[in-house]
Amino acid sequence: MIAHRARRLPVQLGPAAWNTILGPQPPARMLEGDRTADFVVVGAGFAGLSAARRLLQLQPGARIVMLEAGRVAEGAAGRNSGFMIDLPHDLQSDDYAGEGDDRVMIDLNRHAIRFAGEAVEEYGIDRNFFDRAGKVNGAVSVAAEAHNASYASHLRTLGESCEMLDAQAMREMTGSGHYRSGLYSPGTVMLQPAGYIRGLAAGLREQGVDLCEETPCTGFERAGSDWRVRTPRGTITAPRVILTVNGHLESFGFATGRLMQLFLYAVMTKELDEAALKRLGGKERWGITPADPMGTTVRRIDVGQGGNRIVVRTCATLRPNMRPTSADLARAARTMRRKFDQRFPQLAGMKMEHAWAGHLCLILNGVSVTRQLEEGIYSGCVQNGLGTTRGTLTGIAAAEMSVGQTSFVTEHFGAEERPRRLPHSRFGRSG
Repeated sequence: MIAHRARRLPVQLGPAAWNTILGPQPPARMLEGDRTADFVVVGAGFAGLSAARRLLQLQPGARIVMLEAGRVAEGAAGRNSGFMIDLPHDLQSDDYAGEGDDRVMIDLNRHAIRFAGEAVEEYGIDRNFFDRAGKVNGAVSVAAEAHNASYASHLRTLGESCEMLDAQAMREMTGSGHYRSGLYSPGTVMLQPAGYIRGLAAGLREQGVDLCEETPCTGFERAGSDWRVRTPRGTITAPRVILTVNGHLESFGFATGRLMQLFLYAVMTKELDEAALKRLGGKERWGITPADPMGTTVRRIDVGQGGNRIVVRTCATLRPNMRPTSADLARAARTMRRKFDQRFPQLAGMKMEHAWAGHLCLILNGVSVTRQLEEGIYSGCVQNGLGTTRGTLTGIAAAEMSVGQTSFVTEHFGAEERPRRLPHSRFGRSG
């Protein structure tokens, strides 16, 4: 009998602040007892929720059970920075330009954004949580400005619009004199990630998807021609299982020795009062990714997204056991406080209300694991640090593959190379 048992379950460190600032959710509904379904989707983040929505489009009335180990928007989906980016955004490059066909990647990313935008309309999700505002690559050094110039040149060869911003324009936007310049691109959607995820989950529930929270998948095994998926309090038997668990794919025994398990860290200020807002200046909403892909991401949000606050994200640790430590978070929080003070000396010393870790997964050759793993088992995993857009795409692709639907999305992921093996076991402990 083929069996896959979870070797570990997700561990979260710190609050999912994007979720916390929206207030409490209704009580969780857990799976109890034994039942059957047409599909089981494991993981209710960007990929899992997108997979469930695509399944309903392809097979209206299908019995879909979703399993979420924690609460919706408390996992990685509620811990990212909320940039849904349409342009090439390769975190393993110097200037975000990809190594493959960037035109294809742009088309795929925009497909994901359209899919998400249609869900916002269909489910009545607050448009503050899906803001088509664009973003800026912020440059704080001569080298960073060179990265932006290189990226802008690349975008122009692709026929994509962008705009260089000087130091004054950056100050007028952010209230900060820290940035030498910036590169604005208009196609990025700025999410309130927890708000979007909550809305997507609520819409799917109304359409009949049975979303069970605080119900981790502890394993699955063959049951005749079906699969029996186990949870602490019950089982679901179904012919098709879709795993949308990002790096936790390895926890079920797939892609072992090929996934880099990382945690990124972020802090969020308390709500800024009138005096602080006056000292800060700038616009009410904006988002900055660093011109250097490994630099510091900063966002300002307003009352429509959970209060007037600033979010700073930087620092990364490689943790093959998928367990961030309190020491990791404390060290990162100190670094982010310093970077906040550098950018906003007029607010230096301001208390950070929230600090958290968020899990992401990379593969050396930048591919996803989106394919059929075994008969009836499908994966929409590994977003290489692009959880919003790529997660949406891997979920769509996994759903389509599970019903035999072909599209340019499935063709893209179906043609990807297999994940490259990490060079040595020590590599997984070094980061």
